[in-house]
Amino acid sequence: MNLPLVLNVLVFTALLLLLAQTRHKQWSLAKKVLAGLILGVVFGSLLQLIYGAENPVLKESIGWFNIVGNGYVQLLQMIIMPLIFASILSSVAKLHNASSLGTISLLTLGTLLFTTFIAVLVGVLVTNLFGLTADGLVQGSQETARLSAINNNYVDKVANLNIPQLILSFVPKNPFADLTGAKPTSIISVVIFATFLGIAALQLLKDDQPKGERVLAAIDTLQAWVMKLVRLVMKLTPYGVMALMTKVVASSNIHEIAKLGSFVVASYLGLALMFVVHGLLLSVSGVNPLKFFRKIWPVLTFAFTSRSSAATIPLNIEAQTRRLGVPESIASFSASFGATIGQNGCAGLYPAMLAVMLAPTVGINPLDPVWIATLAGIVTISSAGVAGVGGGATFAALIVLPAMGLPVTLVALLISVEPLIDMGRTALNVSGSMTAGTITSQLMRQTDKQIMNSDQEHQLTHHS
Repeated sequence: MNLPLVLNVLVFTALLLLLAQTRHKQWSLAKKVLAGLILGVVFGSLLQLIYGAENPVLKESIGWFNIVGNGYVQLLQMIIMPLIFASILSSVAKLHNASSLGTISLLTLGTLLFTTFIAVLVGVLVTNLFGLTADGLVQGSQETARLSAINNNYVDKVANLNIPQLILSFVPKNPFADLTGAKPTSIISVVIFATFLGIAALQLLKDDQPKGERVLAAIDTLQAWVMKLVRLVMKLTPYGVMALMTKVVASSNIHEIAKLGSFVVASYLGLALMFVVHGLLLSVSGVNPLKFFRKIWPVLTFAFTSRSSAATIPLNIEAQTRRLGVPESIASFSASFGATIGQNGCAGLYPAMLAVMLAPTVGINPLDPVWIATLAGIVTISSAGVAGVGGGATFAALIVLPAMGLPVTLVALLISVEPLIDMGRTALNVSGSMTAGTITSQLMRQTDKQIMNSDQEHQLTHHS
């Protein structure tokens, strides 16, 4: 190891230890994550200034930082399946009659897919407004590598599916394989399997009460156990975020980002418009949008910095039940479904923007109403099963673009600004799932108005 590399790793380790000191403070998780974000940005900027993005020493240093950053992402991927399985199973088992399950899933899914449909239209609007096209985006070595990785990992699995096959792939065939994430739509299959298992537990309770009660107690224990596992991984978030931000900032090519600046601005304008849409839908259902956003702010901050909708599920459920007065069954459903179906940012806005940018390159008019309607339909259907970890948007784009007869190359060309936009998209995804839960709860008249209207903030639990 050479001296600059050793120094970089030592400074990085010192920053991790500095961040570890926050555990003695009574800080909420969101604050600690923000501290990690700031440290990562500062350290990354210094490395960028000293070395420049392409320096071999920097690349080697990032390899070491990745132990923390990518290690954290892998731990997040580790908890997603158990978490979704336990959350859905537990929320179905807590319903005393399976008939309300249909209403909850219909309203939750309906809201998620409706907001995704609007997100597509917003994406079409902002892309045309800024006049963005795929022309003039140059493919460098980094992008070429990314493109071949995309082709190998995803395209074969996804591009060959037509819409009926995609829908069929949601139905679980081997739940154990789905729990390992064997296919791109595994998460939906796990949700369906857990729902069936939960309904079976309720029927067992009717037919044989002692056995049914034992099963429900076991489900309750499983849920508590998985939540402890999730909390353990969540405690590592500030460190993971610091490492990931260091890597993003240090290895970003400033000129590339400046070149794609208008895409970043257009994306954030689209995201802002979608937050307004959420607010409007909430006010129609009788919820004060300002109060809603104030109460979910810590959860959105966490989603923004962690770039993972799935990792935000525990905080999402907690905020819905403790701050918005949504019953746990609805909160678990909307949080789990919202991490996989109808993600407004990753599966709605982003693929729509790419499609509009690519359309002129293959001679399609991106303002053609029939084309826009087709795009909206395909995006809304394919928004099911986009895994809620950083990178889900790439997956969504890879389903939508081939289905619309468009090349997938653009996905790789936006690699330099991807993390910047992904943060905002994730916050929007999570806002969408909480909006769906709150609206469902309002329509079913199950919201605890006392909690919803209380101005006293039920602090999201300190996990110090």
